[in-house]
Amino acid sequence: MLKKIDIYIIRKFLGTFFLAIGLIIIIAVVFDVSEKLDDFINEPVTLKEIIFDYYLNFIPYFVNLFSPLFTFIAVILFTSKMAEQSEIIAILSTGTSFNRLVRPYMISAGIIALLTFALSSYVIPPANAERLEFQDKYIKKRKTDNASKIQMRVSNDEILYIDYYEKNKKCGYRCTLEKFNGKSLISKLTADSLVWDTAYNWSARKYMLREFDGMYEKLTTGDKLDKTIQVEPEDFFVYKGMQEEMSNHQLRHYITKQKDRGVGNIKEFEIEYEKRFSFPFAAFILTLIGVSLSSKKIRGGMGLNMAFGLLLSFSYILFFTVSSTFAINGTLSPFWAVWSPNIVFAVIAFFLYRKAPK
Repeated sequence: MLKKIDIYIIRKFLGTFFLAIGLIIIIAVVFDVSEKLDDFINEPVTLKEIIFDYYLNFIPYFVNLFSPLFTFIAVILFTSKMAEQSEIIAILSTGTSFNRLVRPYMISAGIIALLTFALSSYVIPPANAERLEFQDKYIKKRKTDNASKIQMRVSNDEILYIDYYEKNKKCGYRCTLEKFNGKSLISKLTADSLVWDTAYNWSARKYMLREFDGMYEKLTTGDKLDKTIQVEPEDFFVYKGMQEEMSNHQLRHYITKQKDRGVGNIKEFEIEYEKRFSFPFAAFILTLIGVSLSSKKIRGGMGLNMAFGLLLSFSYILFFTVSSTFAINGTLSPFWAVWSPNIVFAVIAFFLYRKAPK
């Protein structure tokens, strides 16, 4: 059962968090408007599109992006104020243990963690699709209509090579489809062009098909050959922010499919997937650090707590950024890149939590 002191702390925590995040979102929107004002004026975009297609989808993205930082700031702000006004001392003097004091903080962190997970998994992906589509149309084009040097496994025993693909023409040039039985090559289809029809239906133009049976080879040539290939044109294109538009299920399916095809440039997708589960845990870790640091009345008061708190929170963000960069470059697995900041700061949180009652 929640007591009055629990409700008081939860209300303080969540109120400070939403107030702080609301203020930073207003500032972010103002700066973003000033930066993109020329684009809005020069492009044939309506005010309705700017508000509903861009900024209403912009807000959830930034709320989720800043939630770990402002969870920490909220804890430092209101707990330091409570300590300065001797409220923490009054609570502990009633026989309430420090462990019991931390309980409403963890409940509040749990609410924020659930909110963060729900936003990143279900709300933000479709919102990002609209926001990034708006940016692509009116601000800066990020998608490309051409792809080159494509190589992927399209089934367990087939590998496709396309030198150059044009999306608008639905056509790839200088194409090769190799089929294997184990490690043995059993057929090789080469074509001047490969045209997509629908679903997995393709048409090879000016083709040559070589079929191997031991020491024997059968050669077939022609102008057109209809072929079923387990790939669609969208599979050839990877563009910036693509992983942010996918739900958890879509992201997991995409990662599995691309791994099966032997595609190597999926680190950012794996990092995004792991991040959606690690970020909610950051709320608990940073909350525990915050309450352990700021529950004691110290000389320098809120200012010193805030300075130290900001240093730790920015260290967390820097740690996460650096480890993600290592993962993208292939020197660290995406799992450890995303979870190692949580592990390190969980150790710091445990140390501070053990030390705080003393």
